[in-house]
Amino acid sequence: MTDSDHPVVRYVDLPRTEHIGEEFTDEEKAILQTVNRRVAAGNSIHEVIDFLFESTRSICSCDRLGTAFVEENGVRVTAHDVVAAYEPVLLKKPYSEDLKGSSLRQVIERGTPRIINDLEQYLRENPNSISTRLIVKEGIRSSMTCPLTVDGRQAGLLFRSARQPNAYRDRDVRMHQAIAERLSQAVEKAHRIEQLESANKSYSEMLGFVSHELKSPVASIVTNAKVMLDGYVGDLTPKQREMIEPMVRKGEYLLGLIREYLDLARVEGHQVRFQPSIVNDFQQIVLEPAIEIVLPQIKQKRMALVRDIPDGPLEVTGDPNLLKIVLVNLLDNAAKYGRDEGEIRIQFQRESDAVRISIWNEGLGFSMSERAKLFRKFSRIQRPDLMQQKGTGVGLYSCWKIIQLHGGRITADSEEGHWAEFSFWIPQPLPV
Repeated sequence: MTDSDHPVVRYVDLPRTEHIGEEFTDEEKAILQTVNRRVAAGNSIHEVIDFLFESTRSICSCDRLGTAFVEENGVRVTAHDVVAAYEPVLLKKPYSEDLKGSSLRQVIERGTPRIINDLEQYLRENPNSISTRLIVKEGIRSSMTCPLTVDGRQAGLLFRSARQPNAYRDRDVRMHQAIAERLSQAVEKAHRIEQLESANKSYSEMLGFVSHELKSPVASIVTNAKVMLDGYVGDLTPKQREMIEPMVRKGEYLLGLIREYLDLARVEGHQVRFQPSIVNDFQQIVLEPAIEIVLPQIKQKRMALVRDIPDGPLEVTGDPNLLKIVLVNLLDNAAKYGRDEGEIRIQFQRESDAVRISIWNEGLGFSMSERAKLFRKFSRIQRPDLMQQKGTGVGLYSCWKIIQLHGGRITADSEEGHWAEFSFWIPQPLPV
């Protein structure tokens, strides 16, 4: 059938291929069966497209094979995998265009394949088509496009293109359509994974940007408020002190949140550079600076801090900056959920092939059934007494990620209503 507005464009409405029938040769059947196996085995779409490009050129003209994703409820299409027998390839990821005014829109709306056997003529009739201009510049003269349909929805497109005009007939469409039907689910899955990865990256970048922009002004507010409380700008009235002291507490709480989110953004955004080294004095280089950060909270709750640490310098192989993040988070957790006037105990033990560091505190603790919620992003134990303490659920997750980088493990133990303990092990030496 010929489109009345674009005579060089054909939409070929063929019955869906439910099985490999007699219309295919033995070679074609073997190719389709291999596609089935590769998709079922979980091979990446890129690997399958590479295989298709090499294996089907002998049975159907192909100088270029590619996929694209349909996005924004069918309003836009974005190029993805492309394999070609030539260079340069101009129309490729991440090229994207709106479908309004494009013959691809009808491929999606009709759910039927499209053939353009004279792309130069099509470009003359559609001079504003940037994608056609690019592909013609590559030397392509014929194009065959099939929708990738998942549950009655057009999830993407499969393109086969040739450098000679009039390359495709209905029989070629049938083969191309059979391949598209076998690829559809896998392409949809790949698209969803890519969207999730992209969204996660954007979220991490936004999180890091906002946290970084907030850090300096909030720190400045807290510092200025402390200067006023210390009397450096004159004596305060009881009423003024009553108003400024909560300001400091709230500001310090916000700084804690900002620190946690910045750590998470670095870990999630792959900005963390794992730089292990031999730390000759772990207590002075890592542990004490971490304690110093959390000490105001510990003092505010009048808690006793006990160090159960061997005498002499402690040599540990690890990333000192990242391990300080872990210790700050665990100590902050102990101070936050520990009992007023209770005890926090830091223990360092050297084992045969690892070092073990644990942070123990008297406090509310948690049940063993609730332990599964720990070390998961944005996950908190939903218990009224614990929820009274403000938190984000990202600190322990960041700890877990950092200990994973070290090839170690982190655990939590508790006697509900009495104590909680978080411990991590770092192999010594670190795994290669």
